[in-house]
Amino acid sequence: MLDVLGLEPDDERVYRALLGRPNSTAAPLADLLVVPRAHVDRALSRLAEWGLVIRSADERFTTAPPAMALGALISRRRDGLRVAEQALVAFAEEHRAAMTGSSIDELIEVVTGVDAIRHRFLQVQQAARTQVRSFITAPFLAVPPDENTAEPVALGRGVHFRAVLDRAVLAEPGIVADAVDSMRNGVHLRVADRLPMKLVLADADLGLVPLAVTPAGEPGAVLLHRSGLLDALDALFETVWRTAHPLELSARGGAAETTVELATDGPTDLDRRILVLLLAGLTDQTTATQLGLSPRTLHRRLRHLMDMAGVRTRMQLGAHAVRHGWSEPPVPSGP
Repeated sequence: MLDVLGLEPDDERVYRALLGRPNSTAAPLADLLVVPRAHVDRALSRLAEWGLVIRSADERFTTAPPAMALGALISRRRDGLRVAEQALVAFAEEHRAAMTGSSIDELIEVVTGVDAIRHRFLQVQQAARTQVRSFITAPFLAVPPDENTAEPVALGRGVHFRAVLDRAVLAEPGIVADAVDSMRNGVHLRVADRLPMKLVLADADLGLVPLAVTPAGEPGAVLLHRSGLLDALDALFETVWRTAHPLELSARGGAAETTVELATDGPTDLDRRILVLLLAGLTDQTTATQLGLSPRTLHRRLRHLMDMAGVRTRMQLGAHAVRHGWSEPPVPSGP
């Protein structure tokens, strides 16, 4: 736990043991931890240098008050990270200036092979400081959405994620469940009728564009550094994002059940999911499959919604759903 502060595992074990045994010498600590005395001596010396323990004249040790000692250590680490962040900004500006006069070879890196593309895909997200934007199309060549391990880590750092899904992707098995999980974690999703390419952008500095399979039979991609081409892809994403249909799925429950009681006072969570997918352009069969429903159940739910809305056609139902917020996730009630 304390390794983030620079402590080694032996240091933390000795420190924890000493917390409950003030005024101890090295020998009983070594016996308690079942480690050589020399290991404990070295750990106590390091802890004393850190200011985490106090050494008496007769070689007895007591932990300094943790709130004071660890607090000071954490503050120093924070100060160091702020200095590193300032250095990062300066280095990024120097790199940007140097890249301005770079050759094409330095601005565009060709990546070949599934493993290499997967590595770069994760790297691009790890490099993001503020936002990651992406176009998601099928098929998934290197990293399926449910295997994107970099996304939750970046979200935990406060990176903002926006993604546009090609409408055909919503027909992929399990994609709706993955979308719900992503939105639960804070990812914003929209759907476009058709996307021109796969794309991942990290801030305005890096872009990864997967390409078609090479003549040798391997998938390829290009990694773009800051350049006019990357600026164009940045503008393309924002244009598509503005015209794409927001995808709002409730993330409160698990998979839909095939037997659902009809609601009398408004659309249910399942009803909202049905409306979202149909408004996004999925067919009845695909919507039913994604939600684990039979076509008969889906049609029964739609008939009930039309009766509830007082309309006669699906087009009228869609307009009513948008006007009344039926295609948005329900607002949780208060305590």
